[in-house]
Amino acid sequence: MSLKTRISDDMKAAMKARDSQRLSAVRMLLAAIKQREVDERIELDDAGVIAVVERAVKQRKDAASQYEAAGREDLAGNERFEIEVLSAYLPAQLDDAAIAEAVRAAIESTGASGPADMGRVMGQLKGTLAGQADMSLVSTHVRRALTGKG
Repeated sequence: MSLKTRISDDMKAAMKARDSQRLSAVRMLLAAIKQREVDERIELDDAGVIAVVERAVKQRKDAASQYEAAGREDLAGNERFEIEVLSAYLPAQLDDAAIAEAVRAAIESTGASGPADMGRVMGQLKGTLAGQADMSLVSTHVRRALTGKG
């Protein structure tokens, strides 16, 4: 079953269960998927759907941190709930050790030797770790490895 089909089935289940908060989050995700398909005139595969989910999760994290900074814990809680719902559609995330190993291998294969080579290393890692790790965390690992502070 494709990821998009699974999301649609989850929306139907949330409707039947009358879980309005979950239904809202899943509908928002399906709307974002449809919007991207219409904008680009393509049918998204699982990788494309994962990219949409990642972007939605990142938006929710940013919103939650802004709500917390403004003292709106109620709205931040809603965002955290949506992050939880949306994260279920992402592949399992790699742990720090696996990320560090991937960074080490990428640095070795690209021959990177300093901070100036960060773009080359990140370019390679983006293709291999997309959907499996938070790229800002990967960037931190790469920066530490290339500056020798890690």
